[in-house]
Amino acid sequence: MAVTLADVAARAGVSAATVSRVLNSNYPVAKATRDRVLRAVAELEYVANGPASALAAATSDLVGILVNDVADPFFGILASAVQSEMSGDGTSGGEKLAVVCNTGGSPERELTYLTLLHRQRAGAVVLTGGATEDPAHTAALAARVARLSAAGTQVVLCGRPPLAVGVVGSGDGAPVAGSAGGLGSVEGRAASTPAASSASGADAGPAPLTVAFDNRGGARSLTEHLVALGHRRIGCVAGPEGLTTTRHRLEGHRAALAAHGIEDMPGRTVHGAYDRASGYAAAHELLRRDEGLTAVVAANDTVALGVCAALREHGRRVPEDVSVVGFDDLPFSMDAVPALTTVRLPLAEAGARAGRLAMGREPAPADGVVLLSSELVIRKSTAPPYS
Repeated sequence: MAVTLADVAARAGVSAATVSRVLNSNYPVAKATRDRVLRAVAELEYVANGPASALAAATSDLVGILVNDVADPFFGILASAVQSEMSGDGTSGGEKLAVVCNTGGSPERELTYLTLLHRQRAGAVVLTGGATEDPAHTAALAARVARLSAAGTQVVLCGRPPLAVGVVGSGDGAPVAGSAGGLGSVEGRAASTPAASSASGADAGPAPLTVAFDNRGGARSLTEHLVALGHRRIGCVAGPEGLTTTRHRLEGHRAALAAHGIEDMPGRTVHGAYDRASGYAAAHELLRRDEGLTAVVAANDTVALGVCAALREHGRRVPEDVSVVGFDDLPFSMDAVPALTTVRLPLAEAGARAGRLAMGREPAPADGVVLLSSELVIRKSTAPPYS
């Protein structure tokens, strides 16, 4: 049931008229009272009604795009591609206003932006990048997505696993077996399809849709490439713990090692942020633990640049002494020295498809999930181990 003005008034211990005055800012209200009302609004996630009941369920021309950091090329490409689909079909009135929201990797900011977009009655919301693997956050996220959907907002997850919004608080979004397009297990496929898991009832609204990457398969292909070259002492600079993208890529790496009987030694994996500084620090740590490493798998291309810099400081040549691989195939990867071997994710395609799904200009897949394949790109940063 929707939260009402009376509910907010009861929580704050004031009259409904006082709540209205605070929200409309049309009458002086004591600061302590105003703060109490705003706190109640936030706690109850109250969304003010429009001027007429017929407009209350309507959505606006606003589209929210949530990213970790728009300055990161990964998210910049995704956001730009999503926004490119906001111009409509070329007819007057079909345009949408895209607003990019930087979360800074904060789960709390992600939830706050969703609440703000709900209040603005956004027509669509696109959430990009990996999801936080925390049951409490997953439950809160599912609840907000369900409310957005019920209000008529089309939610699209881009680059993260599907979210079963119909079983709020029932799980942490762990993957289950599934297949799509012959690519094997869909990363983090929700335990029930979006159509079945959206809030029950005729007012459930549009089911959330997902555009996912084959992170496991891509990571496995990278490590398989290194093993085929003859590498056995392979270090790994993984992303932050507690993110779906980190876990999926690490699982792909470990699956390749296991397939070739190579022990996954704990000391050969170091976690860090998806940035150059983390790659630099992690490479120093890996070499401190094992000076005999012949290859390093980096969490992404930016991390790989930091790894290469640290190797140079240690007097190691890439790839003559140590091979290095990245992930994503960001634009600078081919211009790095040496050019990075990496996995290409179709970022522009993913963003564009997410935009079209958000605009309702591409038919939703039957199970609500589009899985995009990855591609191994072999360049100059890998070679057989030095002997």
